[in-house]
Amino acid sequence: MFLALIPARYILAVLGSIAMAIIYGLKVNLSVAMVAMLNHSALAHNSAVAAESKEHHVNAEPVCQGSNSTEAVEDGPFIWSEPVQGIILSCYFWGYLVSQVPGARVAESFSARWVMFFSVLINVVCTLLTPIAAKMHYVAMIVMRVGEGIGGGVTFPAMHVMLASWAPPNERSVMSAIVYAGTALGTVISMLMAGVLAGTLGWESVFYVMGGLSCLWMVLWLWLIQDTPTKQALISQEERELITSSLGTGSASAHNEPKPPVPWRKVFTSGPFYGILIAHICNNWGWYMLLIELPFYMKQVLQFNIKENAVVTAIPFLTMWFFSMALSKTLDALRSRGKITTTIARKTATFIASAVPMGCLLALCYIGCQRGLAVALMTIGITAIGGMFCGLLSNHIDIAPNYAGTLMAITNTAATLSGIIVPIFVGQITHGNQTIGAWRVIFFVTIGLYIVEIIAYLLLASGEEQPWNKGDKPASSIEAAEAEATPLNTKESKQNYNGQDQ
Repeated sequence: MFLALIPARYILAVLGSIAMAIIYGLKVNLSVAMVAMLNHSALAHNSAVAAESKEHHVNAEPVCQGSNSTEAVEDGPFIWSEPVQGIILSCYFWGYLVSQVPGARVAESFSARWVMFFSVLINVVCTLLTPIAAKMHYVAMIVMRVGEGIGGGVTFPAMHVMLASWAPPNERSVMSAIVYAGTALGTVISMLMAGVLAGTLGWESVFYVMGGLSCLWMVLWLWLIQDTPTKQALISQEERELITSSLGTGSASAHNEPKPPVPWRKVFTSGPFYGILIAHICNNWGWYMLLIELPFYMKQVLQFNIKENAVVTAIPFLTMWFFSMALSKTLDALRSRGKITTTIARKTATFIASAVPMGCLLALCYIGCQRGLAVALMTIGITAIGGMFCGLLSNHIDIAPNYAGTLMAITNTAATLSGIIVPIFVGQITHGNQTIGAWRVIFFVTIGLYIVEIIAYLLLASGEEQPWNKGDKPASSIEAAEAEATPLNTKESKQNYNGQDQ
């Protein structure tokens, strides 16, 4: 009875959000846990030796003297240098990189529901095996992280396929934001749990507890979710008709007809596609800079201990979650009233997600060791990044819903290069040089990429469906299909759609 009170499409959105939270939570927990896994005393000695060979380090700005500067160093068992740490953190994206396009095609051609299920399953198994792998050798650790990346790489394409089949156009921003804001929620929960678990029960508990708790989702997903509304048993007839009529998927031919092949040439000559591609690459650089490297900046430069680190790092991702919900709802309301177009909504959200964190990073370069102000700036910057969920990350479905999964896979594959490069780049810049000056260089590179993102997306992006979404079919065939998919009583269907669940 309880499930009957909740629209099936929002059950999908909530479980999709939890899935993204699991994937991101199991990804970022290592960033926090590694702080407890490392032998900082030995690493500090090695860094001091390395620093003597760096002439520029003599005049570099030192790290801050935090309130916990007299606290005993929290040492773990592993002596992994900064470059090795960078490789361990970045190797997740090696698997992430190769799985996206194949995963998207499987999701579009067969079942996005099963692709999501196996994505979480792979991540849970690799997480539970991580403590054993770490104790064996860091190479075994790399293998586990690559496995997690393979599972994680298919999540965005698969969820795009699900949203293209389940989200009415006027609710697309809200449903997309609910689903993808799970990445922020997962980050919050993971960082808080990882900090508490590592500080109380030891670093191994981070992986055992979080991996074990994720198993419940797999049962709920298989029980409650199907690929499309037409296959879903736990849905009212009214809601099924609402979704299928708004998407033009209610007819038998629309349901049974296979999707046309991807028009690759038209995709790679499309301006709106390149707007999303460039913005996704640049935005991901800033996202992963803050997601992966923020705990190390807090620890090494601002001198937070691991429990402080977890709390201070997690808070901005919680505010991001609230902000993304509010912004998506506001933009959808303005669109439904005809105040703004889809194009304006996507560009507004993406501009907020890039311009605000860019300004915060610029200020962060010059405030020195003012820890309170640094936390405030990072909170504001990370909060604003939540605009990407209803901005560029929703845009693939607007321009080509038939190929939303494939387009997401292409842009996210390219954007994954940022996830690979960021930890290695930071590791090389800060090796034997954990100073404010070194991090200033890192922040300025990120600022430059944000500028590129803003310009490219404002010039190229569009919220309108592109002609090539219908593939390479003749125009007469497209018109016939559209006519058949149109509900007989268009006016009544439209009134039903606009009056329900708004």
